[in-house]
Amino acid sequence: MPYVSIRKTALAVAALSAALSLSACQGNDTASGTTSSSTAPTSKAPSSASSPSASSTPSSVSSPSTAPSSAPPKTTATASPVSGTTGTKVKTCAVSALKATAHQAADRPAGTGTGAAIVEFTNTSTHPCLLQGHPTVAGAANGSPEHNAPLKVTPVGPAPVIRLAPGGTARVKLTFVQVQGEADGYCKSGSQPVTYPTLVVGLPGAGAHQVALDDGVFAECDNTVTATAVSAAALS
Repeated sequence: MPYVSIRKTALAVAALSAALSLSACQGNDTASGTTSSSTAPTSKAPSSASSPSASSTPSSVSSPSTAPSSAPPKTTATASPVSGTTGTKVKTCAVSALKATAHQAADRPAGTGTGAAIVEFTNTSTHPCLLQGHPTVAGAANGSPEHNAPLKVTPVGPAPVIRLAPGGTARVKLTFVQVQGEADGYCKSGSQPVTYPTLVVGLPGAGAHQVALDDGVFAECDNTVTATAVSAAALS
């Protein structure tokens, strides 16, 4: 082999050896951990990063309690009809619980007598009570209820149960056969007119009550009277 060729070959081998030696050095550096990031210590996540436990939920959180009712109490009418069964223990008004008064009615038959009267019953007790029905009527001779002359009563209209609150008032209307003419007057039937200083008006279960007109006396013919049932409505 020529000398030049042998020299070139030797130079090539030397260059290759140098390259392999450099590569080996780099590999050693990598193995020693001086340049590789794969051997860097892995950071540990702090334990506080974990999700909060159920015990950390505030104990004060709860569903709101139901607020007490603030609805105003229901009011009761002073006198009102009662329909059906009320389910209460309200009793019929006692005689002592009622104050009775009377005045001439605005709407009455033409004539010179009383014509018609409104009798009012006011509950003077501290408890509600019940009234119902058509009244009995008697003329009190000389103003004495023990000496009275019963009048024949013709009932008109329905008779609902009326609930009277304390201070409440219910009413009946009495319509008489009217006296005609002047002075002592006369009756169309030919009978003599009769006058009474007071009347005794009775209500079913609620006793008899003596009433006088606020002006004048009761004057009527034929000893008859038409009467409404006790009512919660205003009557004229």
